[in-house]
Amino acid sequence: MASSGSMKKMNLACVVLMMMIMSNIAPQAHALGCPDVLAYLRPCISYLTGGGAGAIPYPCCAGVGSLNNAARTTPDRKTACVCLKSLSGSLPPRSVAAAAGIPGKCRVNVPYKIDPRTDCSKVV
Repeated sequence: MASSGSMKKMNLACVVLMMMIMSNIAPQAHALGCPDVLAYLRPCISYLTGGGAGAIPYPCCAGVGSLNNAARTTPDRKTACVCLKSLSGSLPPRSVAAAAGIPGKCRVNVPYKIDPRTDCSKVV
């Protein structure tokens, strides 16, 4: 029969082994990229192509909020800014104005303006 000390060591080894296995199975966080930004904002396309006419669809606001929550680090916020800046540069002026107004209408505090002239290097 094993001694109490060796049983404790064996139990500790099992716990450490399980933690190592779980850390390899657990999903790893990844940096935010433009495909992620597009996925979050896909529900806003109809609103933007309509030039901001009508009410903002709820899924658009939910996407903006989720994107804002996903961009917690400065590098992620800068990436989101660069992606949004690039996207807004390809929109007609009326849609750019609509895009800039989405965070406020959705009551989401985005730390930069969605505009082709935004200096994303200053985003913190």
